[in-house]
Amino acid sequence: MGGPPGPNSPGGANGPWGPWWPQAGSYWTPPPKVVSPRARRIRTTLATALAVVVAAGAGIAIGRSAFSSVPVSNNSSVTSPLVPSGNPGTTPSYGPSNSASIASGVTPGLVDINTTLGYAQAAAAGTGMVVTSSGEVITNNHVIDQATSIKVTDIGNGQTYNAKVVGYDHTTDIAVLQMQGASNLKTVSFGNSSKVTVGTSVVAIGNAGGVGGIPSHAGGVVTALNQSITASDSADGTSEQLSGLIQTNANIQPGDSGGPLVTTAGKVIGMDTAASAGFQFQGGGNQGYSIPSNQVLATARQIEAGRASTSVHIGATPFLGVEVSTASSQGGVGIGGLGGGTAASGAVVEGTVAGSPAAQTGLTQGDVITAVNSTTITSASDLTDALIAYHPGNRVKITWVGPSGNQHTATVALAQGPPQ
Repeated sequence: MGGPPGPNSPGGANGPWGPWWPQAGSYWTPPPKVVSPRARRIRTTLATALAVVVAAGAGIAIGRSAFSSVPVSNNSSVTSPLVPSGNPGTTPSYGPSNSASIASGVTPGLVDINTTLGYAQAAAAGTGMVVTSSGEVITNNHVIDQATSIKVTDIGNGQTYNAKVVGYDHTTDIAVLQMQGASNLKTVSFGNSSKVTVGTSVVAIGNAGGVGGIPSHAGGVVTALNQSITASDSADGTSEQLSGLIQTNANIQPGDSGGPLVTTAGKVIGMDTAASAGFQFQGGGNQGYSIPSNQVLATARQIEAGRASTSVHIGATPFLGVEVSTASSQGGVGIGGLGGGTAASGAVVEGTVAGSPAAQTGLTQGDVITAVNSTTITSASDLTDALIAYHPGNRVKITWVGPSGNQHTATVALAQGPPQ
């Protein structure tokens, strides 16, 4: 990463990468870094037009790189002692000795997920868990966000299917897909994550590296519970704050996202969602984080039932067609000339998709979106949150301030775009 960020980094020296100085009475060490373990195969350069145009109209970063990171924030200690598995008096194995056998019993119920990110001219890969014989799949939302096409390869039968998004929750990072034309598939079996304790032996399974084929596996133990992290991905400039996570020293890797964390009995007690970089436990292995299975199932059932909420979106995603960033926290964006004029707080338009509702409305680079209908917009994420409640075809009123300081409003019909 090239060292600690300076005061001009996003959020300043005490922003999402900080604090970068020692606390009283302690020695300074860089904080652990968390990355969303997506295996994105980047095929374009920073110059790619509108690389982060997002379905609901809110992308934050301008370029794409493989992975980005921000510090971990834990509700319980990350220094929980590593508990070796095995019988007393034997050499610690730091995980089940029969990990391969455990994994082989689970993998027929898994899928490799490959997505095309059409607006970014890129591709991504991850993992999913089959939960019905007719092809319903649970995965991480970040595996499929911005995807303009999704193909799923079932490990059990080796066939590849097109998949559509049933719904997703961008706050808990859970999505449900439906494989088209699938039947008689093997499924995974879930356990009760509330019974998991520190020291439980586990195996993480997934499409590590996004290479496809038979999923890889890594044994480990649960090292902490109820963890909170902020995971970010510079591939789309987004970050997500997750809580209540299971922490393990199993070596979760990019591409494992959406894959299962299972017990020695082969029961899914978590869905792999993030992993640390550059931090090793004594005895080996990275910090890995999984969403507890009870949370995964509760959210998936809400999606299956079609119950939308402020964070759960059902069906096709609305598309405004803007690339946006957040106006400066020091008074917004200056309007009316260099160094002067009024300040507008909102989502700053960095570009638009040709032919999109935003482009047709006249939104251009430098405009600042300040409201959607009656909802005030103060950031790029506000725009995402405001639009996620709508569907393609819905008409919404967009309010923005132009570079000259003049306010504009227009009613637009939202198009259909990739999931957010």
